[in-house]
Amino acid sequence: MSSGAIVYVVDDDLGVRKALSFLLVSAGLNVRLYESATAFLREVADPGRCCIVTDVRMPGIDGLEFIQRLNERGLNVPVIVMTGHADIPLAVEAMKAGAIDFLEKPFREDRFLEVVRFALVCDEKSVRRSQELLRTQARLQSLTQRERQVLDCLVAGKANKVIAHELNISIRTVEIHRSNVMAKMEARSLSELIRMALFIEATVGN
Repeated sequence: MSSGAIVYVVDDDLGVRKALSFLLVSAGLNVRLYESATAFLREVADPGRCCIVTDVRMPGIDGLEFIQRLNERGLNVPVIVMTGHADIPLAVEAMKAGAIDFLEKPFREDRFLEVVRFALVCDEKSVRRSQELLRTQARLQSLTQRERQVLDCLVAGKANKVIAHELNISIRTVEIHRSNVMAKMEARSLSELIRMALFIEATVGN
């Protein structure tokens, strides 16, 4: 887990903010406190590697709307919502909207830290996945139109002979394009090349 990750505590209750801040700092985590979702959205443009802990019920923008606002901004960060027993249906709605977990008050300190650490690990994996996607997309964009056609055929499982026939080029030319594709995509094997292409297709498709 990245040592630079931040836990944002967004809650209108000053006592809750102070208590959670003390607990998180004691656990060696970086913390930033906000008294409302409005304040967070106004002041934080790029939260970086993080998770957000917020109450499902707050004046103004509540936890559910907060998650929706984050989604609208393209801020795909893990959100943990805190809830009272009567608010569990609302917490479930928040999870459907994208919250990673919810904690029913009162909760144990060790349970709270467990959920926070899990959220931070999930975010770090998400960041790495996004970085990998950007790098792979950049390599893909470096391909010529013909190289991209050859790649599409390879992903479809077609042999060089079939590709040559479909593209009306020689098998030798297919081999040259295939070699260029492998080099530009920095793939060490055909299976790795296909995994890259399928990774982009699955991620962008979602």
